[in-house]
Amino acid sequence: MVIKSTSRFRFAFSGRHLMVILAWLLLGGAADSAEIQPLDSIVAVVNKDVIVQSELNAAIDLVLPELASRGTAIPSRAVLQKQVLERLILKRLQMQQAENLGIEVDEAALTEAMTNIAARNGLTLEQLRSTLEASGVSFENFREDTRLQILTARVQQQEVLQNIRVSDAEIDRFLKQEGDSLIERREVRLQHILVALPDNPTNSQVETARNKASTLLKRVRGGTSFADVAAANSDGRRALEGGDLGWFPISEVPSLALVPAQTLAKGETSEPIQSPSGFHLIRISDIKGDAPEPMSQTHARHILIRTNEIVSDDDAKLRLSQLRLRIVGGDDFATLARAHSDDTGSALKGGDLGWVNRGDTVPEFEEAMDKLAANEISQPFQSPFGWHIVQVIERRKQDTTDELMRMKAEDAIRQRKGEEATEIWLRQLRDEAYVDLRIDTDS
Repeated sequence: MVIKSTSRFRFAFSGRHLMVILAWLLLGGAADSAEIQPLDSIVAVVNKDVIVQSELNAAIDLVLPELASRGTAIPSRAVLQKQVLERLILKRLQMQQAENLGIEVDEAALTEAMTNIAARNGLTLEQLRSTLEASGVSFENFREDTRLQILTARVQQQEVLQNIRVSDAEIDRFLKQEGDSLIERREVRLQHILVALPDNPTNSQVETARNKASTLLKRVRGGTSFADVAAANSDGRRALEGGDLGWFPISEVPSLALVPAQTLAKGETSEPIQSPSGFHLIRISDIKGDAPEPMSQTHARHILIRTNEIVSDDDAKLRLSQLRLRIVGGDDFATLARAHSDDTGSALKGGDLGWVNRGDTVPEFEEAMDKLAANEISQPFQSPFGWHIVQVIERRKQDTTDELMRMKAEDAIRQRKGEEATEIWLRQLRDEAYVDLRIDTDS
């Protein structure tokens, strides 16, 4: 199996600010690497492990700057202590589960993840190291906690997400009841003109403002640049920027502009919209993510070797390397897949996965597959399911709106189910564990 169970199985970091790429710290990231002081008191026993006061303090100290940067009111120390300790407990339980399942992250996968983090933030790996250390964050601690984050994702994938199933009936029901929400996942770029009204305007002032807005609308619809009209006439704060308000996902469009955003085509301008502040003209200057695009599809086949107590990572890589050499040397891929692949579903078909859409597989598999030309065979690589070699048979573009909508519906259902199932699993993990709290978390 390589098909992912939810779109949330992604290991990615935003690039908007250095502290944001350190969001992993909020789960107590660097705290696990903190040195235990000789007189550290134990704040919790979690099965066979302990959490000490210095770890908890470090985790709390890392949460505080993020709360401040978001403008969130900082709760009392007691509340912070309770919330952060619970996060540390859940994290520790997942690490224990990974150990029980024999799930590991090898150095090659970790280095690749670190390189990807750096690249997504416009940095090389060495630049990431320098940036972190200049901010007082140990690169080695960051690396270790990146490993722990990947490990947590793999545990959740194996224990929960790969078991999520979505039926055709569920997809049909979703499309009937919530299909419009899929269309509204687009983003719109808005421009705005405001003809302001004073507080408690008279009827005459309202009529004058309405007439002015109508006149400006006629100029825009007559071919005059909206930006020019806005710069010269708008009372809005973005007038000198041509009224440009920037990009908005539909779910975040200001309520005043929601109807135009949902109903107007690119380049169209709304009728004047009245609000207490005045009359508004809203223009849809651009749209993205709405019109279905041809889907990239890849016809691929693979061989999977799972690791366990008997088969190590090195064993799996060696076996796949040997199989790859045999295929390159002329042996039949399908025959070897039937004989050796641990993916029983595809092994019966000679490893054939059929046509795979972008986003159908876990990121590691998709990334390896995307690098290949037609008929090329990858080197062995690791995913949450084990070690693979994959061959691309052919590629195509498929423009099927109905299929795309069904894919989006399935993904939305998987995401919803995955989040719910993960929460239930974490609660069960917590309930079944031996946890002894050594501090008062009720004050």
